[in-house]
Amino acid sequence: MSLILYQHPLASFCHKVLMALYENGTPFESQVIDLGNEESRASLVRLWPLAKFPVLRDEALDSTVPETSIIIEYLDRHYPGAVPLLPTDPSDALCVRLWDRFFDQYVQDPMQKIVADVRRAENDKSPQGVSEARALLRTAYGMIERQLDGKIWITGDSLTMADCAAAPALFYAETLVSFDEGHGRLKAYYQRLLDRPSFARVLKEAMPYFHMYPYHERLPAQFRPATPNA
Repeated sequence: MSLILYQHPLASFCHKVLMALYENGTPFESQVIDLGNEESRASLVRLWPLAKFPVLRDEALDSTVPETSIIIEYLDRHYPGAVPLLPTDPSDALCVRLWDRFFDQYVQDPMQKIVADVRRAENDKSPQGVSEARALLRTAYGMIERQLDGKIWITGDSLTMADCAAAPALFYAETLVSFDEGHGRLKAYYQRLLDRPSFARVLKEAMPYFHMYPYHERLPAQFRPATPNA
């Protein structure tokens, strides 16, 4: 197999790239990384010393590609499929890149700050940081709601890289800061993302790991881990 994706099925940024791969049925080998396992972690560090996943390794072209947006653009250029994830028109492509970055920076990032805080020791927690992250998510929701006016996907009628960024970001963020009554378009968009076969496959593969997510009881009912019998 030419393409190897170093990833973990629970990680939201990995979901972004997996959705892109599944959209076009791109063949690849999955290498699941356990950062708590020295040997597994070392296999990632050899490719990308920062030890951040996902990382794509392309043996055919002898390329190592980190960072989600770069990976998806790389796939779109070297392994194009039926669903172009980046428009050919420069202005449209710029819009896709903008919303791709928006979801990574203003939905994924605050979501991850909230999740990280719950794992900290009591003395290391940051209530102010969590409050600011929640406020940022609410602001982002309002901007997404306005952007979706008259659109099926975040930049128009076609699914793009930006929607691959949106799906996992919103999936986890909604467990922390729920959409409210003023987010009708956002709610409908989120449901379209959940129903998209590529993202549905990502979530199905993540299900065995959802018990590791500290807010798993707030996941959509169909994805909550079964409660052990008393």
